[in-house]
Amino acid sequence: PAVVLIRPENHWAEDPSPLRFKPGHLRGLAPAGRLDIDSTGLLVFTQDGRIARHLIGQDSEVEKEYLVRVEGMLTDEGMALLRHGLELDGVKLKPARVSWQNEHQLRFVLREGRKRQIRRMCELVGLKVVGLKRVRIGRVALGQLPPGQWRYLGPFEVF
Repeated sequence: PAVVLIRPENHWAEDPSPLRFKPGHLRGLAPAGRLDIDSTGLLVFTQDGRIARHLIGQDSEVEKEYLVRVEGMLTDEGMALLRHGLELDGVKLKPARVSWQNEHQLRFVLREGRKRQIRRMCELVGLKVVGLKRVRIGRVALGQLPPGQWRYLGPFEVF
């Protein structure tokens, strides 16, 4: 389980928060969402089920931003389909903001998070995902946080 990552020795040394780890912080702590085993990036933990539902519930409108390294050729038609027009498991996807970051990397901004959604979307337009990193949830950005480390949310960070 992802919660095992939340240990004092994994706390980011550059965390600007004045809070310091206490074992009681782990009580009821659970991830609000998930990342595929082949993905990296931002994962939010909370003790508040209302926040979890706000972030990942069926009606969530919170944006999740990903940087996606791909292989293959993407046509203009394929890009249009990624943005608006694909369906998974017989259900039409919500519109997505998709743009090129560089010649090998796309930026996806989604308001939903179906199982392996980005990988499956890319497959439908002939792309292979070779790297996927979540860099933002709402207004909370991954920033310089190193892999495997954690930090507290700042007082002005909200979803």
